[in-house]
Amino acid sequence: MLVPSRRRLKVEVWIVLGLSLGQSAVYSVVQLLDKMTRAPLAEGTSTLNRSQSTREYFDLTYQLLDIMFALVPVLLVIYFLTDQRQAATDDGGNPGSAFRKLGFNFARPGKDLLQGLGLAALIGIPSLGLYAAGRALGITTAIIPSALDAYWWTVPVLILSALRHAVVEEVIVVGYLMNRFGKFGWSVPLSIAASSLLRGTYHLYQGFGPFIGNVVMGIVFAWLYTRTKRVMPLVIAHALLDIVAFVGFSLFGRAVGLG
Repeated sequence: MLVPSRRRLKVEVWIVLGLSLGQSAVYSVVQLLDKMTRAPLAEGTSTLNRSQSTREYFDLTYQLLDIMFALVPVLLVIYFLTDQRQAATDDGGNPGSAFRKLGFNFARPGKDLLQGLGLAALIGIPSLGLYAAGRALGITTAIIPSALDAYWWTVPVLILSALRHAVVEEVIVVGYLMNRFGKFGWSVPLSIAASSLLRGTYHLYQGFGPFIGNVVMGIVFAWLYTRTKRVMPLVIAHALLDIVAFVGFSLFGRAVGLG
């Protein structure tokens, strides 16, 4: 089996990003410009989980379809990273090498969970201060984590949405891109910078405060990945942050006057 050339790998990366977070980054820049040319950013809003139908079960169907199809690029990444030469001998013929390569498995659940909890605390608490500062400076929109109607399925769907974001972002932006950047011959600092800047860019629609916060988060996450070669703690931390934001706002946001 031939080793893919750098040119082929670069085309592969552009395809993956064009189907996933690269596309989101382009839309995010356009959305930011749209908001800035309408009114000051402080008067804008960014809604993360929107209702897609006034009919309950059609809304549920749309939400689940969005989550399902958003994960397809992750499957594509797993396919690209699976070494078919090794797959035939791995796990009794099960091609699981990509999961081990990314550290996206349950090989060390206790340690991954502890690292995930620590990362969530490290990132989450300063993020609240950065959001408040961004709002005070007028460079951050009002962020509404959830605008779903209150149905029996709202909380489970918000949890699935949080897991979707965590898996898509950490597997693609950290695990996959850091792997491919290394094969391009890029240095570790350059790879970390590119990964973190992409993360910040697809959050620009929320304003410049979230852009800065997500770049910092990206640097921390990508650096840790270079040390551990494991995506799972990053997925756990990201999922915890989003679950707290999405579900917490859905349950308590309006009660404290945030909705």
